[in-house]
Formats: sequence, structure tokens, C-alpha cells
Amino acid sequence: MSSENETVSRKRDSVATSAAILTAAQELFAERGYERATVRDIAARAGVNQALLFRYFGNKDELFRAAIADQGRRRLEEGPVEGLLSRLLAGMLEPTDSAAQDYWLQAALRSPGHDEGTSAIRRELGDEYVRAMSALGDGPDSELCADLLLAWLLGIGLLRSVHLREPLASADPATVARHVLRAAQVLLARTDVNFPPP
Repeated sequence: MSSENETVSRKRDSVATSAAILTAAQELFAERGYERATVRDIAARAGVNQALLFRYFGNKDELFRAAIADQGRRRLEEGPVEGLLSRLLAGMLEPTDSAAQDYWLQAALRSPGHDEGTSAIRRELGDEYVRAMSALGDGPDSELCADLLLAWLLGIGLLRSVHLREPLASADPATVARHVLRAAQVLLARTDVNFPPP
């Protein structure tokens, strides 16, 4: 019985350690981008040593990919596809110090020169988001429309969070979302325009 409890405890610790590393990576990649976020700093923020980080994630590239995929995929799984764009906007438009902000998007926007990161974003998220959102349209170019919306979303994130361009940087999230969602519904008719999402 004691050995069974130890195994369960070790599994729990393993899950908690992995989650702590992933959260620290998401935060630091978002704050600094791929190049400036060091493995040492990520491990320190997670409260683990670097060897443990490498044991769980292999290397910095794999950690970056996992950090982006983890948070981005959560948005897909949080509710119906009709509300995906609204959920993405809600996470992206949060103030930069908010715990609810989408760190994966910040990391992606702050790491444009990192080929592995760009490839991971495209592979892990872009294709999945486009595939999901294209189901909201009926036309032959629904996939193109979904791709356009994703490009617009990334552009909004870049101008609002990285370049801090006004008036977008300080615009009310509900106002920004209202305009984006109304336009999105023209491209993909079944897009839910409710904001914030339920």
C-alpha cells in the first residue's frame, strides 16, 4: 500500500513539476521572446533545476513548441468552434499583466526570427485554428477566410501588445472585439459575435 501511495505521489509531483515549467516558459517567452528567455531563467521561475527541465522537455526548442501548443490548444477545447474567435480575442485583449492573457500569442509575436518557433506556431496552431474556423463558412474559400481572420488577429496582437500602437493599444477590449467579430461574421457567417465569451 505504501509503495502504491509513493507512485501516485510521484506522478502528482511529476504533473505539477511539468506544469510549473510550462507556465514559467509561457510567461518568460511572452515577456522576452525565444532568444532572450534563457533555460536558466525558466527553470529558476519554475523552482526547478535545469536538468529537470531538460528531462521533461528535452531542449529549449521543444519547450517553446510545448508552451505555444499547450495554451493555444486550450482555446480550441474551451467551447464550441463558433466562439473560438471571441475566446482568442478575450485572451489577447487582456491587459499585459493579467493572468488570463494568452501567453502563447505574446511568445509568438516576440519570436519572429526563430524558425522553429514560427514553424511550431504554424504547425501546432495555425492549421488547427484555420481548420476549425473554416467550418463556420459555407463558401469555397472558407479556409482562406479563416486564414485571413487569423492573420488579422496576429496583426492586432502585434500592434496592441508589442508595438503599443495607439489608439489600438489602449482601446477598450469590448469595442475592439465588437468590430472584429462583426467583420468576421461577414467572412464566416456562423461566427459567434458575443463578447466576452460565455
